[in-house]
Amino acid sequence: MSHSVTFYVLLLLCLLLGLGLTVAALRRPNRQHLLLRLVAGGLAVLGLWATAFPPHHHVPGTSGEAVLLTPGYHPDSLRQVLRRLGPATAVWRLGFTTASDTPTLPSLLLLREQCPGLRRLHVLGQGMLPEELANLGPLQLVLHENGPFTGFQQAVWSRQLELGQPLRVAGTFAPGPAAAAPVWISLHGAGRPTDSVRLGPGQTAFQLWVTPKATGPTVYQLRARRAGKLVATEPVPLEVTAPQPLRLLLLSSTASFEFKFLKNYLGAQQHRVALRTGISRGLLQTEFLNQPTHDLNRLTSNTLARYDAVITDGAVLSALSATESQALATAVRTTGLGLLVLADAAALPRPLPARASFAVVPRVAGSTDRPLPIQWPDAPAVAQALVPATLRPAPTAQVLVTDHQRHALVATQRTGLGFVTVSVVAQTFPWFLQGATAIYGSYWSQLLQATARPQPPQAYWQLLTPYPRPDQPVQLRLTAATAPVSTTVASGASSMAVTVLALEQQAELPEWHVGKFWPRAVGWHQARVAGPRPFSFYVFALNDWLGPELARRQQAAAHFYTTLGAGAAAPVTTTEQPYPAIWFFGLFILGASFLWLEEKL
Repeated sequence: MSHSVTFYVLLLLCLLLGLGLTVAALRRPNRQHLLLRLVAGGLAVLGLWATAFPPHHHVPGTSGEAVLLTPGYHPDSLRQVLRRLGPATAVWRLGFTTASDTPTLPSLLLLREQCPGLRRLHVLGQGMLPEELANLGPLQLVLHENGPFTGFQQAVWSRQLELGQPLRVAGTFAPGPAAAAPVWISLHGAGRPTDSVRLGPGQTAFQLWVTPKATGPTVYQLRARRAGKLVATEPVPLEVTAPQPLRLLLLSSTASFEFKFLKNYLGAQQHRVALRTGISRGLLQTEFLNQPTHDLNRLTSNTLARYDAVITDGAVLSALSATESQALATAVRTTGLGLLVLADAAALPRPLPARASFAVVPRVAGSTDRPLPIQWPDAPAVAQALVPATLRPAPTAQVLVTDHQRHALVATQRTGLGFVTVSVVAQTFPWFLQGATAIYGSYWSQLLQATARPQPPQAYWQLLTPYPRPDQPVQLRLTAATAPVSTTVASGASSMAVTVLALEQQAELPEWHVGKFWPRAVGWHQARVAGPRPFSFYVFALNDWLGPELARRQQAAAHFYTTLGAGAAAPVTTTEQPYPAIWFFGLFILGASFLWLEEKL
């Protein structure tokens, strides 16, 4: 066995030191503790030598198995695995950014190159990224779980909303081993809680909601508390966009508060609104908001082409001429114009398109003067309104609003390319007067979305990676009729570096263009291309939403997993490992201290 120059130099120095200490002890006049001095000197020299070159011993291990440490592993789990496999079993690290004396792998390909005989890999911690699984080859995985997970397992919410639409967060929470105490789940925005729910023992599902008040990218916080202590917190990012302005024509037979408040509300929402009100026989009054004035005395095909929906009462429809009725019906069926009729207890007018799909059922006399609770999807609170009648819609119609007994109050029916909606809710402006603007806005948003002319398809972005993270691939998809000339992805502020994203056109769907982007930082990013508006998406930190990430990794690696008893036992081998050098350094300190103290006494 060959040794380095340092070995021989230190050996010579230790021999000379031992000889010098021995000669000094023998020549000392006071020979009272001679034997102890000789032993202490020998121990000091031996400890110094063994500290630099500690002796080795044989330890068992397995050549066909190794241990892979990933972020989040527990040291106790590592000790248990090494106790079973043997201390000499190779241990590697993957996915760590901090330095350690344990070897770190940049990729599993390096592990296969350095250990070609490896058959089984024991994985501790959070596991491997699905992108790394392709590098496993024939290796089998043995997963060693850390124990019950405590935190948010899953959650879904809309990453993009129009202003006025509610944000709903629904998911499940894993309470962990201490499941006896209830858990409070709360949604926080702008530094204050907006909604909360209590989960008792055995309950895991929750649903929270809030209506954002401003446009732009924002991040809410989902928090879980038990006994006043914060258990888990996760970010809930979303982008709130300004609603697409609609072109709306309001036709009222007489002046009414219902149409007046509706006109003002829609105008404040930046919709292009025109209101035609009947003053007396043959006399009309017109008002325009957010658009230039034009002639509304007669309904023609050119006039109706200016608008996405017409909101009217039954009296206006009954008073239309045959030409106007024909133009309105044709516009609904052939151009997709929406028609919303505010009806009462009387029979629907004959000029109404799809009249056979709606039947008005008047309520019992004397029961129409009391407000009734009404409901619709995403209603922010319970609303009450006067209901003179109910609807009996056709099976092909869609019910939008019901009363407390599930009777239809608002329903819509597709007619050709457009939609016809009928409502028997008498008055909604009292909600506005009572300050219930959220209820008022939600109700009319529900009706307009179901009625207005469908917008022509436009290019838009989609995020295919549920939880983007730094230094991991993020898939973006652009749906557009034509391929974009160039695409840029900006990270965070405009002053940061801009990355050009290469998009690949999909053969199965040519309008799909998919590209991968590797973000470098946490926070908001933006994809921009000529045509559609910029698309904002959020990059989560590595420790955000570990519940869905762990489930994704386990599902992707499921067919690689094996059990501890599967397959033949790995051959046991032995290897030499040095004893800890600290033991021998302590021996050197002990001997040197005795020599120093004995001389002082």
